[in-house]
Amino acid sequence: MDVIVIGAGLGGLATARRLLADGHRVRVFEQASERRTGGAGLGLFCNGQAVLHDLGVRLDGLGQRLDRIDARTAGGTLRTRVNLVHAAQTYGFDSRAVSRAELVERLSEGLPADLVAYGKACTGVSQTERDVTATFADGTSATADLLIAADGHHSAVRRQLWGDGAVVPATFGTWQGRGPMDTDITDTHLHYMITGKEGACGLMPAGGGLVQWWFDVRWQPGDPRPEKPLEDLRRRFGHWASPIPEVLAAATDDTLGFFGHHWNKVRPVWGEGRVTLLGDAAHTMPPTLGQGANQSFEDVWVLGKALAAAEPAQVPERLREYERARYPHAALVSRMAKRNPANQRIPAFLGRRIPETSYTRLLRKFSNRLSEAG
Repeated sequence: MDVIVIGAGLGGLATARRLLADGHRVRVFEQASERRTGGAGLGLFCNGQAVLHDLGVRLDGLGQRLDRIDARTAGGTLRTRVNLVHAAQTYGFDSRAVSRAELVERLSEGLPADLVAYGKACTGVSQTERDVTATFADGTSATADLLIAADGHHSAVRRQLWGDGAVVPATFGTWQGRGPMDTDITDTHLHYMITGKEGACGLMPAGGGLVQWWFDVRWQPGDPRPEKPLEDLRRRFGHWASPIPEVLAAATDDTLGFFGHHWNKVRPVWGEGRVTLLGDAAHTMPPTLGQGANQSFEDVWVLGKALAAAEPAQVPERLREYERARYPHAALVSRMAKRNPANQRIPAFLGRRIPETSYTRLLRKFSNRLSEAG
């Protein structure tokens, strides 16, 4: 079949890999003028790695393996631990911190050089019983048997299908960076999540002497940005226990980036006719569980399965099959991400009373076997 993919991010490229491997003709349209290399890094958990393995994406030498998550107070007291090794032993794939840009590069390996058309901002879609047409801001259009919108939480296709207002702010925003740091965590396989009244901090070793770090603060879209954000972070978090002062001392303004958290209620039906949504376009969620990209990859796996042997006349039915299969799992993870923010303050005495095994079981709810998701 002939397939249009809107968006050349992680989800769009993974979709292209899967559908090309199944013999479909795929064209990807991206509004940016060139390949996106922004964004610091992300947590790639066993569910996402399972899909990438199935897609033939090489992950050797990428990032740093994560074996454990330690949740701590601002004063350094351990609240609880999550055992990531247990999930790796159960499902056969580890967890790791990776560079988003490097992962995009790995996803692009082996794809046709002319697969992605850049500078193509989608402005709308129209369809008949037989095909679907995407129109672009430059006045051009493209027609195919189906269209998959993987164009993120600002998705133009979702706005056309669902209207405005589906995605809402989610209370917090993140200042993040990635760079070389000489701290105790740099050469470990340990992921820190630290919370206090000022907000939250996450630290992950990213390989090669790099650390991926972020600070979550209260945020609304109308809030003014601080003139000197790094100084503001040092004032807010600099008194926290080690290694926070060391991280803030080593951070530089040129590595600092900001994004606000957003969320939408996941719907049972994502698309219409020959159009469907994938990834953040369908289920934007806060990054508190680190599952945004991983859920996109699960979408790709289930969608590929639904379309594997489909004929053009079967497209609407197969797309709704994909959406029904993904809805319960994506909705669960989305609710968990919204209701269990990293910024939520859990009293230290309570955190110590919750067994590590309870948090490990929680992890397994969204790091389940792909056969269960499909």
